Amino acid sequence: MTDRKTATSETILAAVLKSLEENKAEDVVQISLKGKSEIGDHMVIGSGRSARQVTSMAEKIVDEVKSTFGIFSKIEGRASGDWVLIDTGDVIVHLFRPEVREFYQLEKMWQPGLSPATAD
Repeated sequence: MTDRKTATSETILAAVLKSLEENKAEDVVQISLKGKSEIGDHMVIGSGRSARQVTSMAEKIVDEVKSTFGIFSKIEGRASGDWVLIDTGDVIVHLFRPEVREFYQLEKMWQPGLSPATAD
């Protein structure tokens, strides 16, 4: 068993971003929620090429946060794999299939000045 790291919103965010990079997430966007919302300090949005990849990435994040920090994350949407939401407490992660992400456009909701051309 490894020693658990101290969980801060920044260390959890770093672990989430590393996991997404290792698992080939596409178009990863990080949004600071500090001072904007009480739901958490950070939001991460990313895409997977298929429902299977989205589900796999979500499960790996949940496992990583649990084993590294001892945090049991809430996860929703795993069954369909179209849009999976992971709530670690301080970091909220949304993983989508590209078509579903385009439909909901969460980045626009949380970053009003962001146009589709600058989102890439």
